[in-house]
Amino acid sequence: MAETENATVGNRRSLKVALAGLSHDHVQGVLQRYQEGKISIVGIAEQDEELVQRYQKQFHLPKSLFYKSLSRLLQIRKPVAVMAFNAIAGHVGVVEKCAPLGIHVMVEKPLATSLQDAEHMAKLARQHNIYLLTNYETTWYPSNQEVLIMVNHKLNIGEVRKMVVHDGNAGPKEIGCSAEFLDWLTDPEMNGGGAIMDFGCYGANLMTCLMQGQRPKAVTAVTRQLKPHVYPDVDDDATILLEYPKATGIIEASWNWPFDIKDLEVYGESGYLQAVNHDFLRKKGAGDETYRVERIESLAEPYEDYTSYFAAVVNGEIKPKGDLSSLENNLIVMEILEAARQSAREERRVVLEEQEKHLAED
Repeated sequence: MAETENATVGNRRSLKVALAGLSHDHVQGVLQRYQEGKISIVGIAEQDEELVQRYQKQFHLPKSLFYKSLSRLLQIRKPVAVMAFNAIAGHVGVVEKCAPLGIHVMVEKPLATSLQDAEHMAKLARQHNIYLLTNYETTWYPSNQEVLIMVNHKLNIGEVRKMVVHDGNAGPKEIGCSAEFLDWLTDPEMNGGGAIMDFGCYGANLMTCLMQGQRPKAVTAVTRQLKPHVYPDVDDDATILLEYPKATGIIEASWNWPFDIKDLEVYGESGYLQAVNHDFLRKKGAGDETYRVERIESLAEPYEDYTSYFAAVVNGEIKPKGDLSSLENNLIVMEILEAARQSAREERRVVLEEQEKHLAED
């Protein structure tokens, strides 16, 4: 196991964290927290010197933090945990390097580009007794957490019958994502697909939690290439239908919308909930004449963001089994995404048991 001595940052014990890669634009969030003194970064592995210089200048990072090789960084700095901000296809390599050293890993969503890679990563994590977590922006929305609490405790709406998740924007190029991010985000091998992976994973993640870890029976997906001149190699719009024994899930993922949207709707036997955005919840019960809208209070530490949560998990304060970041949840997410891509490709409904048989034969 890696050394367990951690730095104290703010009011909490902070992990000695290393970063694997800088090409995912979400890395800016963790670097901002580092600049604010909320996280301790002991090393950053990145081969792109231009990217290194850009972030070094922007966030006033000492040159001593940077390494060309993740293996070398792990050997010299001995971090307790690693956060991966590289291409999704690179997640498996990060786990292959970290797991045998007992180093915990958190990756940006989704877990992997394929179910095969995800299962390989899970096997390594379990074999070497490390946490392997996946970070989603929407996990830390107070509105989403309120919906999960109400549904899981059967408050106000009864049994879930239908779930609808919208996640999308005008497109990564249109909103100004960096060239390094776009290089792999729009590459079918490095990202596993386009909008179906980039935004489809959000809905699969939330629905798996709403269904308390139940796998859907079948998946049907339709993808579109509405802007082939912008995204010639991947889909830019996807609709995914999930069939559960007593519920239906609809995931709408797009790089073609006129504005950003990340919301969650849940229809129950006796009520309706909508996490409208980060803070606001819209709801209506069977006896209500109008919708009620309320602002949900910010999440308490360590659930307010992924860095505090990751530290709390590794420090033994939280057991992540089944939650939005957990390995159990995200393996099911990968089953859903694998089936969705197969469904779109073959233009048919995919039964998950059938998918398992196909993978076993391969």
